[in-house]
Amino acid sequence: MSSLNGDGARVLHLFVKPGHRMAMRPVTGVTAVQGKGLEGDAAFGRARRQVLLVDLRILTDLGLHPGDVRENVTLDGLPVDRMVPGSHLVVGEALLEITDECTPCERMDEIQPGLQAQLRGRRGVLARVVRGGSIRLGDSARITTAPQGNQEPGPRGETAQQGAAR
Repeated sequence: MSSLNGDGARVLHLFVKPGHRMAMRPVTGVTAVQGKGLEGDAAFGRARRQVLLVDLRILTDLGLHPGDVRENVTLDGLPVDRMVPGSHLVVGEALLEITDECTPCERMDEIQPGLQAQLRGRRGVLARVVRGGSIRLGDSARITTAPQGNQEPGPRGETAQQGAAR
């Protein structure tokens, strides 16, 4: 069972898309670059739509497979549909900020008739890379509090002050 903050959540699948309308390419690891997105992905350099995160539960509920809705990161144990813009998420070494819900486009109906309507409010969330780092299969993913000033969470989701107190 998943918890709201994602304790125990994991990266199950990673994908990059080499180009517009090209097949998603599964990868075992990817480098997230601050302010740019995922290296090797067609969305690299976009301001808002740098990373698409999807909860495995949504895919399973709809009879879909990881990568079918063109997500970059498939997570298990994190209810991304409950995340709001401005939320921060530590995935592997990277810190992501949720920018918006991903609105399903007509391309979803090419995958499966009626899928665009079925995915409304369920396609996942878009994020931008706040702090770069590696993301690998099996990495943990968890929601963290929004950073205050320079209290940006580190790779474990703790601030420098919290890490020093350990």
